[in-house]
Amino acid sequence: ELGGTESVPYLDRPPTPLEFYREWVSPNKPCIIQNAISHWPALKNWTSAYLREVVGPKVVSVAVTPNGYADAVFQDRFVMPEERQMPFMDFLDIVEKKVTSPNVFYVQKQCSNLTKEFPELVCDVQPDIPWMSEALGKKPDAVNFWLGEAAAVTSLHKDHYENLYCVISGEKHFLLHPPSDRPFIPYELYQPATYQVSEDGSFEIVDEMSADKVPWIPLDPLNPNLEQYPEYAQAKPLQCTVKAGEMLYLPSLWFHHVQQSHGCIAVNYWYDMEYDLKYSYYQLLDCLTEAMKVL
Repeated sequence: ELGGTESVPYLDRPPTPLEFYREWVSPNKPCIIQNAISHWPALKNWTSAYLREVVGPKVVSVAVTPNGYADAVFQDRFVMPEERQMPFMDFLDIVEKKVTSPNVFYVQKQCSNLTKEFPELVCDVQPDIPWMSEALGKKPDAVNFWLGEAAAVTSLHKDHYENLYCVISGEKHFLLHPPSDRPFIPYELYQPATYQVSEDGSFEIVDEMSADKVPWIPLDPLNPNLEQYPEYAQAKPLQCTVKAGEMLYLPSLWFHHVQQSHGCIAVNYWYDMEYDLKYSYYQLLDCLTEAMKVL
């Protein structure tokens, strides 16, 4: 009941700033918004040929892993991807299967990479979402560009951002948990590590020895080990598919696991959350969950 919804509702138009803040941001409820980005040139322009012409040989950051899981728990480590610098058109060759590779490639650098690495594409979308910026009284902290293979999976986690996730082509598949599911979702501390390519092309996992341990969720919500994590049986996941031309509002502190169709292109806008009473309630729930483990 605290999660507030049993499915992710649809809006058939973008809301006014007041509507959005009152109906969705304040109660911390997700929704899928249709007809909010239908005017974007990107929906028609962003073909492979167009991206090759506009971005082409430019060197960009690409996350490379042997298994499609970047920033995820593997072999009792929190393993981050190899951040490979490569020409964008070489990356497109891999996505289009003109070149084969045993590894999984994903443009997913979450540092406002759209504005920093792909500024040529900003004119095809928007630098911010005006009604969201007005609702929150701020501009986004980051605008990110996502393009990758179907094997690339985002492990279950949460962010401290109000997230507007816009799909340009293909589909994104989200599994969501409200913040109130925190007592049923396991967190453990892991040694951070990074995938590095050996001379023979295989990957090895190299510990980041100087870095602090990372709290992360070891559970795979698509195939949960309920013997190891029995509490998860009480959680109430929501699932939704965001199609081309649609926008998902993913509220701050909601847990999410993400899959995609092959070659899916998306842009998301991260607005920093307000550290208000909702955040205090979440911190209290988090502390009580940890305290119960000790009892």
